[in-house]
Order: sequence, then C-alpha cells, then structure tokens
Amino acid sequence: MKYDAHLELTNKDEAYAINRVAAQANGAVWLKSGNTVILATVVVDETDFVDEDFLPLTVQYLEKSYAAGKFPGGFIKRETKPSDFEALTSRIVDRSLRPLFPKGFANPIQITILVLSCDSESDLQVLALNAASAALYVSDVDIFTSVSAVRIGKIDGEIVVNPTLSQLKNSTLDLYLAGSRDDMLMIEMQANGSDKAIAVDAMIDPVMGAQVFLQRESNALPEDELIDVLTLAQNELKVSNTLYESTFKPLAKFAFELKYVVSEVNSTMMEYVRQNHTEDLKRGIANMAKTERSTALRTIRKDIMVNMPDWNEHELKKAIESVKRSMVREQILEEKIRADGRSLTQVRPISIETNILPSAHASALFTRGQTQALVVLTLGGPKDAQMYEGLTDSGTQNEAFMVHYNFPGFSVGEPSPIGAPRRRELGHGNLAKRALEGATVANGQTIRLVSEILESNGSSSMATVCGGYMALRAGDIEVCEPIAGVAMGMVQEGNAHAILSDIMGLEDHDGDLDFKVTGSKNGITAMQMDIKLGGIHLDILREALYQAKEARGHIIDIMIEAEQTIRLNEGTLPSTDLFHVDPSFIADIIGQAGKTIREIIERFDVAIDIDKKKGAVKLTGKNRDGLKGAREHIQGIVAGVEATPKVDYKVGDVVLGVVKKIVDFGAFIELPGGVDGLIHISKISDERVSKVSDVLNEGDEMMVEIIEFKGNKIGLARAKPL
Repeated sequence: MKYDAHLELTNKDEAYAINRVAAQANGAVWLKSGNTVILATVVVDETDFVDEDFLPLTVQYLEKSYAAGKFPGGFIKRETKPSDFEALTSRIVDRSLRPLFPKGFANPIQITILVLSCDSESDLQVLALNAASAALYVSDVDIFTSVSAVRIGKIDGEIVVNPTLSQLKNSTLDLYLAGSRDDMLMIEMQANGSDKAIAVDAMIDPVMGAQVFLQRESNALPEDELIDVLTLAQNELKVSNTLYESTFKPLAKFAFELKYVVSEVNSTMMEYVRQNHTEDLKRGIANMAKTERSTALRTIRKDIMVNMPDWNEHELKKAIESVKRSMVREQILEEKIRADGRSLTQVRPISIETNILPSAHASALFTRGQTQALVVLTLGGPKDAQMYEGLTDSGTQNEAFMVHYNFPGFSVGEPSPIGAPRRRELGHGNLAKRALEGATVANGQTIRLVSEILESNGSSSMATVCGGYMALRAGDIEVCEPIAGVAMGMVQEGNAHAILSDIMGLEDHDGDLDFKVTGSKNGITAMQMDIKLGGIHLDILREALYQAKEARGHIIDIMIEAEQTIRLNEGTLPSTDLFHVDPSFIADIIGQAGKTIREIIERFDVAIDIDKKKGAVKLTGKNRDGLKGAREHIQGIVAGVEATPKVDYKVGDVVLGVVKKIVDFGAFIELPGGVDGLIHISKISDERVSKVSDVLNEGDEMMVEIIEFKGNKIGLARAKPL
C-alpha cells in the first residue's frame, strides 16, 4: 500500500492512504499504526434527505477475527452480532463526530470502520476515531474540522500520553478525550483502584506465617489533578489536529453542496402563544415527567386549534416547542430558577430502600425525583464470571464485575417492547461499572449488578451508580469509600451561562451539555461528557466539576445515613472468607487424593478455592457458621493442634451418635457433647456398602466406636454388638 502521509505523534506513528481503496465511497482512509490496519469510509445519500429535526448519522465499528489470526467463537464461524466493545466504540465515535455537523444537515450519512489487522498493543478506540475523522475530513462532505482522540494513563504516579495496552493494564487512570484544536467534544474517564497486600505484624504465627490481607485503595482523582490532566490532553489534541488539518487539506475532495433542512418556526404562531398561553406553558413545564409535560403541551395545542382552525397543527407544535424552550432557558439564565422551582445547585429529593427483594442476594431501590432505579446484586464464584475474548487479547478473559442496565419503555410512559440491550443501555451500564469497580473489594467473588430503570426523568445512569453502591453494601460487599453520581447540565447564550446540578429530562433536552460525574467526596472515579455546542472550554468545565462535587457530597451523606438501616438477607446471601496460610501446608489441607478437602466441603457446606503458590484460601458458603467452622478446621490442620472435644473421649469408647449429614464417602455423626466424628463408608458395615443412603438416613441413631484421633478429626466405626 502506498501511503500519502506519515505522521509522528506522541508515543505512536500513523500512516494514511487517502481515497486509494473503496473509491466509490464519499471518503475513505486506510490507517496503519504498528501492525494495526483500519479502513474508515464515509458514504452520504446525496439524493435523499430527512425532513426531521435530527441528524441521520450512523456509525458502525466492526472487528474482523482474521485481523488477529483468529476464528470467530461459537458454532458459526462468521462474524455476527457486534460485541459490547464494538457497540461501545461505535458509540464513542458517534458522540465525538456528531457535534461537527451543522444544524439542518439532513442527508443520511454512514461512517463504517473496519479493523483489518490488529496487534496486541494498539489502542483501537483511539485509532478508530482518528481514522473516521480523517475519512470525513477528506471526503466531499463540507466539513473541514479535524477531530482526534488521545488517551491518558497514570502509571507509577507518572502521566503517560497514548499508553500501550500493556501499560494501560497497570494504570490507575484511563482518560479518553476527543476534541478539535480548541474544544473538547467528548470525555470518557475511569480512575482504577489498586490492591495492596498488607502483612499484619500482630498476626505473625511461627507455623502459619504472616497473615496477609488484600486492601483496596481508592484512586479517585481530585478535581484539581483532573483539570491538569485535561489541560495536557487538550494541548495534545491541539498539536495533533493542527497536524492532521495541514496534512489532509491538500488531499481532500472538492466539497459538493448538500441539502440543509432549516426548520423555520412560524413567528406569528410563536407570538400568539407568548401572548395568550405563557402561564399555561409555565404550568405545563413545571410537570417534570415527560408524559405529563407532553399532555400539557398537547392540551395547549388543541385549545389553540379550536380558536385557529385554519392553522397547520404541525407548525403550531413546533412553535409551542420553541417558545417552551426559550422560556426554560430564559428562566434559568435570568432568574436562576429552573422549571420545577429548584435553584441551579439543588438536588431533587432522594429516598433509598434496601433489600426489598427477599430472595435476591441484595437489592436497593434508589429514587431521586422522578427517576427510580432498582439495582439487584448477585454474588458468585470465579466460575460465574463472564468469559470473553477481545481482538487484542491473547486468550479468553474473565469479567468478574458486571453492571447490566435495562431501560424499559414503561419507565418513560412509552408502550415499547423489551428486546436486546441497545448502545445507550450498554453505554450507561459501562459507565456505572467504571464508577464502582475501582472502589469495590471483590475478594475473588464474581459480582453482577442489574439496574432496572422503573421511572426516568433524567440521570438514570447516575441513579444506577448510587443504587449500585447501596446494593453492594446491602450485600455486605466492602467498598473503600461511598460512591455516588450526578448528571450536570448547562445553558449558554452568548457570554452568559449557567451550570445545573442533577438535571431532569427537560433540561437535558433543552440544554447544551450532558455531563455525568461519579466519585467519592475526595475525587472522581468515572466521568462522561457530551457537548451539544460544538465544544467546551476548561474554565466552564472546572466550574461544573466543583459544582458536581458539592452535589455528590450531598447525595453521599444521604446514602451513608441509609447504610445504617441495612438488614442483610441472611437466608440467601452467600458469605466469603479469605485468609492465607503457609503454602507448605496446602498438601495437608487437600489430603491424599483430595480426601481431606472433600470432607471439609461436605461437612461445612462450603466451596474452597486455594492458590497453592501464595497460600491464599478462599471459602464461599451459604452461611457464616459454615465458613467459621471450615476456617477453624483448616487452621487446626495447619497448626497441627488436635481438637479438644467437649466430652473427654478416648480410642475404644463406644457411644450413641446421631447421623448429622450423609456424604458420598461416609457420614458425619454428632456425638454426645456436640462433637462431630466421621464414619467412612467402609466402616459402616461388615458387608460392602455401595451407597451410604441405602443403609443410613439423616437423624438415625447408631452406636459407634471411636477408632482414631487425627488432628481435629475423630474417626468412627459402627460398634460391634457385645
């Protein structure tokens, strides 16, 4: 392939072939970086246009398995449904490029990004946006603003621009910023927590060694530090976009004239609405819920049509919407009062209920104004993790922390069917996952949070974050600090602007910014920003960040108070215990052919995972008594301490016991005094027994003889008749 441009950027090189393949597309770029090759194309329907007030833009990012020398997984050896990563990347590119298109752009346009070759270190999301933006820039579409992406990491305390994927795995910061030379257009950010192994000196034992515990450190990023990182990232974008524009401008096609649909609002109708229905509109927009607001506006329209039967109802609808939008924005900018009567910084009323689902492991119902999320927690072991394999992965990976977000139509009063999750639902779930994962102490558990949005009037993703934290705590999962989220908005006219805390749907629709910020009182764990103005400057962003911090602190105070009333679902909540032993004793815990560990599992009804190299022992059980007994039993084996029965028994004693639990290899017998012993299947009868349950039932009484003491175990045999 002959390349038209070779560009050197911070920590990476990019080579571009412009319009050399896919020649029938309006614009095509072949991008090579390392061993990664991406083809991005732009196609515009020049003959058709959409007579509606929205941009008909479609973005598809698709990965080809052959790009990494792999076959598609599953029975069908062909790419089918896009993966979550493909859907999320498509969404990132869409959100970054959408602000470039002028109002009224009405021709259907599709941007397709194909990953044709891939190496294990390439940042595909950064390259995908750069390729798509370059294809749009060199196409014959009349858009000549370059947008590019930069990723920032923080590794060993040092800021790294465009880190490799290997470096990113060890980073406590993942910031993806898309923007032009002068403005930021889209932000995705996550602060990653880290685990520290801490040896507690006070618990050093000569046999078991130091007891080592994993402690989760929060790496929530303070607002001042985030501003510094964003300043650095914006400077990188200024350099890269200047280079892109100077390089691509001579290679761009001649732009053709597209049809723009500029929706003219009837000024006569607008004036009539202002003169006669201002108070009706104020009452209508004060009703926060979307369905109530729509009903109020429809009533006004019907009333006007009675008096003005010759008017076009569709034009009147646009006139009412325009007046409504102006009223909402003027009231915010001039009176500093919002449609529902709140001040600019006021958060809607919040209520929290926990563990309202008795059969679930944990649950939380988080309600803020007219937005309500039911978040349900399910806990499992390593085998419950979600398996996946990305294009840059060397093998199958496991996702042990999942957040699934569902947005049914009834949450906004719409009769729509429930189907597969869409890009928006995947994006909101991913944002909540990034907000909570870094602060959660999982201790080897698989965690799944499902957020069912029951009612929505703005900021349902942030309700998911708050409800997710409460569900984790209602499931007795440790989180290193309380995490909450709030959606911020902005209204800007000329040099005047107003930042809004906890926006509702009306303010999202009629405002200029949707800025979601999650974190603790100390800093930010995740962030997502979409701008409708074409860009935002750092001084306004700084103001929004600090106003969000104030709102977040208010929400966290309410959540901390709600934590005090949590009652665990003891009957359904599985418990986990993690401790360490000297690795040299692992063989004793497992026993010959696994006999000892099977006995522990059966006796205490627990699951046991052991890291033989580190000596980490993880117990998972249905109740805490079983966990406690299993831990004491294992520690007794390690310490070599014989159990001291509550009754003084010796080998040869014959006592009456009760069958407590039947297992494949025998039965546990409760002896007088509450002491348990094990009778092996071979000791139950003189005749061969193939199945214990054929000769014994739980609750049966039987005479047994004590035949051995081994560690803290008592060995039994059926007593022979005198």
